[in-house]
Amino acid sequence: MAERWASFDCYGTLVDWRTGICRELGRLLGEERRDELLERYYELEPIAQRDGSLSYREVLARTLLLVAAEAGAAVPDGEKDALARSLPSWPVFPEVSAALTEARARGWRLAILSNTDPDLIAASVEAIGVPFDLVVAASAIGSYKPAHGHWQAFGREIGRPTDVHVGASVFHDVEPAVELGLPTVWINRLGERAGVRPDRELPDLASLPTVLDELVAA
Repeated sequence: MAERWASFDCYGTLVDWRTGICRELGRLLGEERRDELLERYYELEPIAQRDGSLSYREVLARTLLLVAAEAGAAVPDGEKDALARSLPSWPVFPEVSAALTEARARGWRLAILSNTDPDLIAASVEAIGVPFDLVVAASAIGSYKPAHGHWQAFGREIGRPTDVHVGASVFHDVEPAVELGLPTVWINRLGERAGVRPDRELPDLASLPTVLDELVAA
């Protein structure tokens, strides 16, 4: 039986990125502004990620300082790296572990393609509690999504493209996966609209194992 691979984004798809970032923005810069600051953070982080030489720790710190400066606030002393320090505590979405466990039981091999650092993603994988067969971290390959470096690294390691890519971010994951011609599942947790058409759209991962089997039969 041929191996079937499903690749995943992590933050926003498996781990609740928005809650993790929002919690720290509120603590550092004011609870009353945290939702507004989060939206600006979401816009500014991809700009910092254009420099593929930066570690994700540096991206987090640089973006936090930019958000604070635009808001006319200052990051407290000793808190520049607060987002990276908090990342291991960012919550895993409640259905994720069961869905991934079921996918593995059906014979799927799992990979993470993430805009992060190896040690940070290792902490999140531990929190998820399900083993992954391959992890590609941005700072290890010098490239951030939506550039195609993660999928190219996957191909070099496995010898072929992933069978299905699963992600929540239209910009970082759905658009580039569709560009590459990969079967794509959009985890649309926020009820957004996309300008591209993934193969499937789901509100969470609860039904993902069945959808994976529908897209690529065993």
